[in-house]
Amino acid sequence: MTMTKGRCLCGETRFEYDGPVNWCGHCHCESCRRNCSAPFTTFVGVPRGAARFTGRVPGVHESSPGVRRHFCSNCGTPMAYDGDHYPDEIHFYAASLESPASVVPEFHVYYAEKLPWIEPADDLPRYPATFDS
Repeated sequence: MTMTKGRCLCGETRFEYDGPVNWCGHCHCESCRRNCSAPFTTFVGVPRGAARFTGRVPGVHESSPGVRRHFCSNCGTPMAYDGDHYPDEIHFYAASLESPASVVPEFHVYYAEKLPWIEPADDLPRYPATFDS
């Protein structure tokens, strides 16, 4: 079984998961943009049972009802998205992987909230909201 690892900027909060990702995609929603101070972010969705945090336990902020944002309590790096809407998954930020080039985004979600000065140069599917709505 393949183990994938990731970490925060300071290295104190780490995560790992076994096996393949369920999906990888770009999110353009306002909440994710504000959480990361970036025009969009890229997630990998992995089975909750295959994932675990290692090292320093992350801090958690409930950004809206049923949505938890995990972050390093030392350096503040966003680490994961965890929502009641996805009870069997946890979503890690692809940029925090030890090898972020090992995952390939498959789609854009919340494209209706995209900033007007971002024009992705790919032909990935673009969903106005989430791909499962």
